[in-house]
Amino acid sequence: MQRFDSYMTEWLYGENGYYTTYKEIGKKGDFYTSVSVSPLFGGSIASYIISLIDQKRLSAYATICEVGAHKGYLMADVVQFIYTLRPELLQTLSFCIVERFDNLQEVQRHYLYESFGDAIKISWVKSLSILSLEEGFVFANEIFDAFGARVFKEGKEAYVTSEHVVTWEECEEPLVETGEVACGYEAFAKELFEAFTRVIFVTSDYGQMWRRSDISMRLYDNHTTIPFRDFSDLSSYFGRCDITYDVNFEELLEIFRSVGFHHQECKEQMRALVDFGLVELLEKLHHALPYEEYLKEVAKVKILISPE
Repeated sequence: MQRFDSYMTEWLYGENGYYTTYKEIGKKGDFYTSVSVSPLFGGSIASYIISLIDQKRLSAYATICEVGAHKGYLMADVVQFIYTLRPELLQTLSFCIVERFDNLQEVQRHYLYESFGDAIKISWVKSLSILSLEEGFVFANEIFDAFGARVFKEGKEAYVTSEHVVTWEECEEPLVETGEVACGYEAFAKELFEAFTRVIFVTSDYGQMWRRSDISMRLYDNHTTIPFRDFSDLSSYFGRCDITYDVNFEELLEIFRSVGFHHQECKEQMRALVDFGLVELLEKLHHALPYEEYLKEVAKVKILISPE
């Protein structure tokens, strides 16, 4: 039997795992994320990067790094908006993507080269542990809900048999009475902290600022949510469907503080994007686009600021 965290990791990242290939986004495929809703998500990050440079909190020679870039769309949006808002920065900034799978790196390389050619300096690494850089701005979209997690219920811990059946085993020292405990956050935070002399990290995910007293673990199959209480025989879902849980941001922030990070904030996506410069970007679009096209972008932005 496997403990559930190692089973989940194999499900997502093992041979033929869910994240080893690209999934179609839309009615016949995966759920939308903020990246697939509107390029203004990346535009807001680009605007924030520029504001940090203007405030001298980040230099114009920093490395802009994305962890887990899917097809490269978010990185492309960030680069495009930096070019639109402050084109001279592309002469000094460097870019990097952390991607563990070679086949996904190739897709990202192709897309970004088709988009920008040799206009940007970009590299790929398989792990943050490979990096040793002076200064960076690192961003990631929905990665912490994809770390393996141990699952507990009434003091017992979830395991999975070789036949993909969930079973509950007695646990001498349960980490929580009922709920998930994510694994790997501290190792990630340490790698990030040690990869740069100075770094600013921004991430977005689903979750809350407290530990839930129930089990949020769930999988998505054909746009249907299957809660953990309905997990039994997982053989038909393994590696084919996304599996995830709510992030406990209070715990995540505490782990980042414990390895040396400081000046951290946790905001709802609406507030963060507005603080990053989303409203100002919309104003620029208002002047640059035909009114009907502008209204379409406004409709997309409504999803970004109210993702539920």
